[in-house]
Amino acid sequence: MFKKTVLDNGVRILSESANYLNSLSLGIWVDAGSRDETLEENGVSHFIEHMVFKGTRNRSALQIAKELDAIGGLSNAFTGKENTCFHARVLGKHFCTLSDILSDLFLNPIFDLADIEREREVILQEISMVEDTPDENVHVLFNRHFWRDHPIGMPILGTGKSILAIKRDHLFSYRARHYSPDRVLIVAAGNVDHEKLVSFFRPLFEPLEPNGHIHQRQTPNCYTGVSVYTKELEQVHICIGGEAPSLRSPERFACGVFNTILGGNMSSRLFQEIRENRGLAYSVFSFLSAYLDTGMLGIYVATDKDKVNHVLDTLKKEVRKMLSGGITEDDLSFAREHLIGGIYLAADNTDNRMMRIAKNEMVYGRYISYEELVAELNKVTLNDVIKAGRKVFLDNGISMTALGPIGEEEIDKGCIEFS
Repeated sequence: MFKKTVLDNGVRILSESANYLNSLSLGIWVDAGSRDETLEENGVSHFIEHMVFKGTRNRSALQIAKELDAIGGLSNAFTGKENTCFHARVLGKHFCTLSDILSDLFLNPIFDLADIEREREVILQEISMVEDTPDENVHVLFNRHFWRDHPIGMPILGTGKSILAIKRDHLFSYRARHYSPDRVLIVAAGNVDHEKLVSFFRPLFEPLEPNGHIHQRQTPNCYTGVSVYTKELEQVHICIGGEAPSLRSPERFACGVFNTILGGNMSSRLFQEIRENRGLAYSVFSFLSAYLDTGMLGIYVATDKDKVNHVLDTLKKEVRKMLSGGITEDDLSFAREHLIGGIYLAADNTDNRMMRIAKNEMVYGRYISYEELVAELNKVTLNDVIKAGRKVFLDNGISMTALGPIGEEEIDKGCIEFS
């Protein structure tokens, strides 16, 4: 059963009880992420995420680790483009201990200077690791190209230059601006009692005062064209994409079905034609990145240098087939059932439930049942799917980023013209 309580200062406490489960997942969320950073402070959200585990006014980093381990806690945190979350999963009987630890992390970080310097080196190593992992790095480069000159295109981790420039004052300043109570959510799912959740967190979080900061986000523009990063690698890694529906667009369901048929699973058009039938790539898939006010449908593929244009031409032909009506009712039915299965299978995990509740609250301001979601998917028609695909690949143009042992002049740019 879903319940919601809003404290006087705007902090929202949400829960979905499932007392037949042994575990509970608890998360403290902030409706702020890397898109809320300036260019100069790029990476500060992620830096803060790291630093809260390095010590509070009540616990050292070692004490935090030991106390979480002592209750069998699976703890983590993540920073996204639009939100940040500190969360853990434990047995229901450890609710009070976990709540005390997470509250302390969130409310009382000290950002010790020595710890900041040590963690700076850790984050620089994390950035280097991504740069040395081309199938990850090409997505970072593609986002920067696709949403250039906008914070949503900046890397969540920041850059080497920006991380070196971040000081202790930047951490406190960003936190003071964006960790306002009206942007804080406390969310639990699983073996949890809502009244107990509220009674624990109310005295800790209700004293927080709104900071008066006006939260504004500018909608980004999407850019077309080709960007090539020449690097000595075994393969060329490629991302291609176009503008897609936002999280709030009613067209997101049809676009999700299109994505599934195109490259979302092993029976998809791209996987079958590029990998299974032609053996041109080991890894090929399509993906959706959706945000509050924009979105992107992309394709990733990695292949040998001498096969790049063959792969791009094959990819174009498969997309064109779909855009010209080469999708059947069976394709629609299979894709829809694949998505519905994923929705209900994810519901068996309390972490997934907790995250779903939080994101629905931040995006839509309300709880959305699984049945409502499935009903929207069942409304999608073949015409809706084709129309969604045509909007992505025909209406606004396509962007492409390549990383590997290739120059821009070696790429047949006609292969990314889908009209």
